[in-house]
Amino acid sequence: MGVSAGDPAELPESVMLELRNLTAGLLANVSSYADDMFGYILERIPEAGADDDLRGLTLGSCSSNLEAALSMVRHGIDVGAATAPVTALEHARAMAARGYSVDVMLRFYRMGHAYFSERILAGITAFVPDPVLALAVVDNLQRYAFAYVDRISSEVAAEYVAELDRMQNRVRAARTDAVRGLIAGDRIDLGRAERTLSHRLTGWQTAFVCWTDRDDADLARVGAAVGAHFGSGRPLLVPDGAQALWGWVCGTRAPGVAPEDLASLAGRIPAMVRISIGTPAKGSGGFRDSHVQAQRGRRIVELSGRVAPVTSYAELALVDTMSGDLDLARAFVVTELGALAVEGRRAEEERRALLAVLDAQGGLAAAAEELGVHRNTVLQRLRRAEERRGRPATDRVAELHASLRLVQVLGPVVLTPEPG
Repeated sequence: MGVSAGDPAELPESVMLELRNLTAGLLANVSSYADDMFGYILERIPEAGADDDLRGLTLGSCSSNLEAALSMVRHGIDVGAATAPVTALEHARAMAARGYSVDVMLRFYRMGHAYFSERILAGITAFVPDPVLALAVVDNLQRYAFAYVDRISSEVAAEYVAELDRMQNRVRAARTDAVRGLIAGDRIDLGRAERTLSHRLTGWQTAFVCWTDRDDADLARVGAAVGAHFGSGRPLLVPDGAQALWGWVCGTRAPGVAPEDLASLAGRIPAMVRISIGTPAKGSGGFRDSHVQAQRGRRIVELSGRVAPVTSYAELALVDTMSGDLDLARAFVVTELGALAVEGRRAEEERRALLAVLDAQGGLAAAAEELGVHRNTVLQRLRRAEERRGRPATDRVAELHASLRLVQVLGPVVLTPEPG
């Protein structure tokens, strides 16, 4: 005996007749049975009475499902044709909107089936006095009820998941709009933006950008690690496509973003991920400015091919300012460094020595310690660098220092290939 109740090809005529008589009798009192089923469910699932709207939808789902299933049995309609009633689908959407789990929602259907078995089928002899015939009717009706609930619960579960997706998409869209409005400097309601983002806009804002060229990197986890480093358990994270993530941390004080402050964070970042951190700044303007710096820092990191996992914009600000026009930057480097503006190991050693001496304000001993070489080696390299440059290191010191910083960060991007 299958689940096609009432199909003459599968059911004896006596069973088919009793099924139709039984379901006709039940349909005559379907409202009463629906009320009783709702009470049965409410006893076992308190969430069903959470609010008036949900109570109404639960009762409506009980009524529409009972009526649909009983009508299908009465008219011999195969259970494969069953579709979830509109109220059942709306009930699933309401459960998703209220944050209930899919397990709680599906329990409504299991309890509804239990009610049907306990309350209606227990009184079957009142409708079918013949015990043998009653057993056949009960068997067929139970099979049908189980198949109906199985089919409908799959549909409402799918609708529940679809509603969650719609809700999450709406939240993501609202968050993205708020973030882009803040970055663009649009006039927006800051209180509303804070509620949408679950992020304060009145304190110190530290923005960061994470990116990778891999599809399997968990950037959300990386963003959480950055937030934790700056003392936030819930940083604002906004995906920028599949391989990049924007983030912000809000605090009552500006966190340290110098290289030594970021050393412990760098050790926790996956090898395939890079992070650029903007300078902390206050308020909604700081939210925008720190992000812009983080993005500009990313440009320099990508341009230079830096391998450091975490970079602060403060380290790159001068180079960023001077490299907006790369042709102009290359010309500036050549003008200031002369023949020292070429690739190659020797030229690199001489430039590093020259930069170390300038950083040490002319101190050879400090430069030697920084480079890890002997003082005389620094002096020799310094002299060779001056020869290549064609003028002493004391000539146009500010310009020389700036050009060396450009080369230090951008390397081959602003250098001439080594001859030969």
